[in-house]
Amino acid sequence: MKDYLQAGGLIVYPTSTLPGLGCLPIKKGLDNLYQTKDRPDTMPVSLGVASMRQVSNLVHIPDFLENMLAEFTEGGITTILPALEKQDKRLGGNNLAIRVFAHPLAIKLSQDYGPITATSANESGIDPVCDTEEAAKILGVEKFVPGICPNGLGSTYVKLEKDMSENHGWRLTVMREGVVPSPDVMRWWTNLV
Repeated sequence: MKDYLQAGGLIVYPTSTLPGLGCLPIKKGLDNLYQTKDRPDTMPVSLGVASMRQVSNLVHIPDFLENMLAEFTEGGITTILPALEKQDKRLGGNNLAIRVFAHPLAIKLSQDYGPITATSANESGIDPVCDTEEAAKILGVEKFVPGICPNGLGSTYVKLEKDMSENHGWRLTVMREGVVPSPDVMRWWTNLV
């Protein structure tokens, strides 16, 4: 599998919401992913990880982030964080979206191969499927990790930007509401001491 992914291969895998479409965050993998999904390169994809330690060399991680993620549904928040160095624009350029996986098979995948893209394996505008094998067939992806996903809302996207005039030197903005309601995030943020 390692050689396959390093050669730009794609894999469909289960997550706590919908099947994910994964590749290593390298040029060949991203080229393949964007072509397969017919996704405009102006729409960045997130990275899925087993823990934030896996991206400590890629993004600035606020001291409070681990506590914040622990307060909400596991895997329910994707954080957009400032990149340490500018990345491929398909990964977000100056800001990378990172989701700590909750599904054990997704966690194992990222532990074994490192950060992996975490975009949906379903095409936009089409009713989502929850079976990873079916999602892989629809997209024409050869490799998949067998599993059925629970469906439902995606993760809530929260952007954290450095701002010394704000709480703990960071500004928080909810970019997309998902499984974690925006008011819950803002209430936690307001009460952060």
